[in-house]
Amino acid sequence: MELPVLNKEGKETGRKVNLPDELFKVEPNHHAIYLDVKQYLANQRQGTHKAKERGEIARTTKKFFRQKGTGNARVGSLRSPIQRGGGTVFGPRPRNYGFKLNKKLKALARRSALSIKAGENSIQVVDSFNFEAPKTKDFAQVLKALGLDGKKSLVVLGELNKTVYLSSRNFKGSDVVTASDINTYGVMNAQNVVLTEDSLEKLQNVLTK
Repeated sequence: MELPVLNKEGKETGRKVNLPDELFKVEPNHHAIYLDVKQYLANQRQGTHKAKERGEIARTTKKFFRQKGTGNARVGSLRSPIQRGGGTVFGPRPRNYGFKLNKKLKALARRSALSIKAGENSIQVVDSFNFEAPKTKDFAQVLKALGLDGKKSLVVLGELNKTVYLSSRNFKGSDVVTASDINTYGVMNAQNVVLTEDSLEKLQNVLTK
């Protein structure tokens, strides 16, 4: 698949790049995509939820009322789950929701996601993505020049660029990642994926090994 290389003004530079078929033209494995997205979302959960059970409730141990003679059912503890303010039965406890996936499966999922975006013509290639100083305004102007104003976008860099990252941090609807940190959720969640030229080789190294 051949795409023109654009500059930050959204104009063609006159050069073209070939997107490698092993990354952008594979048969999408939708189950692999599902598993990788599921793992990503599971890892975002804090898992700090907690409810007190009857053994953790701090209440008096004094008997509520006498055992016999009242006509009521006997009550031994105010910590009982059937009492107001008592413990919770089988309540949530802190846990880790994360789970492991095979590296090859994750790579397949990411290749599948990129192939889907390529099939939708939702991928653009720019020669470079850099700013002199961190400015959200400059970042917004580049996306507008690329025709991505108001769209969810994912910008993939070859190497970490602090200036670009800081420029995009306050910009809603757009994420910036390096080729080594790309994930299936980010690709599928974006309407358009913007790749820098140097990120293509990195993606090939990361996702085809």
